[in-house]
Amino acid sequence: MKESLAMFPRARIPYGTWGSSYFPAWQTSALAEVNIGQFAGEAMNRILGIRRVPKSELDYLIIGSTVPWHWKFWNAPLVASCLGHRVPGFHLEQACATGLQAVVAAAAEVQSGANDVVGVLTFDRTSDSPVGVFPERRAHQRTMALSDVWDNFGFDPATGQAMMTTAGNAARKYRLDRREVEDIAYCRYQQYFETKASGFLDRVLVPLDVLNVQGRALGRITEDVGVRRLTLDSLRSMRELEPCVTTGTQTHASDGMATLLVTTAEKARQLSPRPEIVIQFVAKAEMRTDPALMPEAPTLAVEKLLAKTGLTMADIAVVKSHNPFAINDAVFSKVLKYDWRKVNRTGCSLVWGHPQGPTLTRMLIEGLEEAVDRGGGLVLVLGCAAGDVGIAALLRVTEGDRS
Repeated sequence: MKESLAMFPRARIPYGTWGSSYFPAWQTSALAEVNIGQFAGEAMNRILGIRRVPKSELDYLIIGSTVPWHWKFWNAPLVASCLGHRVPGFHLEQACATGLQAVVAAAAEVQSGANDVVGVLTFDRTSDSPVGVFPERRAHQRTMALSDVWDNFGFDPATGQAMMTTAGNAARKYRLDRREVEDIAYCRYQQYFETKASGFLDRVLVPLDVLNVQGRALGRITEDVGVRRLTLDSLRSMRELEPCVTTGTQTHASDGMATLLVTTAEKARQLSPRPEIVIQFVAKAEMRTDPALMPEAPTLAVEKLLAKTGLTMADIAVVKSHNPFAINDAVFSKVLKYDWRKVNRTGCSLVWGHPQGPTLTRMLIEGLEEAVDRGGGLVLVLGCAAGDVGIAALLRVTEGDRS
């Protein structure tokens, strides 16, 4: 392992200054009734309070979301006001990769010296997503074109194919076996429930109240609502929608938020409850594969990342794969010859859902917590970004001052 690798030598993620909401499935909780930007800002305030981080420490805020929300034009400055600390910032979006790209952007802010403590706040509400009316200047009626976010999920304008179809395409290309894909999905559910029972998720997920505009409680988010207990027999009996794709081997839309801080080495020691733990950025890579082959793209990004760093999968301590389809993990395992049982040992988006913006932020937080439990090491986070783009990033967790 190349110890000298550092993508942003100045930047650190202070251990334990993070948190995520639970991710209730689409239309199953009070989150379907609120402005998600306002909720996210208020939730970040709550999480920082629990983590004993004064919000006055924040210099800047980067938010990430993909589903339009009321007041989105005002983006991060408005959300910062909901947080209760008026700081500047901006909004970032890259489909499913949003949650990781926002963290990388925050590290770049710190590395450049522009800001010393940058908050990352990612969120999305797929419930009750808006329908947009877009002028079409080439038509005789300028407002005939309508767009709903669900249309985007189900139709890639570049290929005319749905996300589910890209999974089927990958299954055909790699000649995947349906039973193995179902075995992977079953394993992912077992991993989640075992992790939940261990108490691990209590260090990552924060129960949060959902308030209306008058400040009255609409409900409390305390579970990843929508997670099912599946058996292998039930998975085997499900109707195949595309090759190796059933309702049990794909994720579901959900709502939620996740937040963390990126700062300097000195500030990380001040803000973290365990300052001896050092989290550094190592490298990032993105790849675009052939059209309509989304599940392949994250694996190609990992191959590029390993080539750039001179590392191998044997050097990696923790692997967190955003897997909207179990096929994603099957391709990863087959191409890199890596045991899929070692992937997502503390849970994954296949099981707890996919609210888009915060998905990879929660994956990253879980991965960092797992690495601390394992005594440190390299954390690999990978995922897709819409139709045929993949992203992968490496972070290093160690004990001791590496500044």
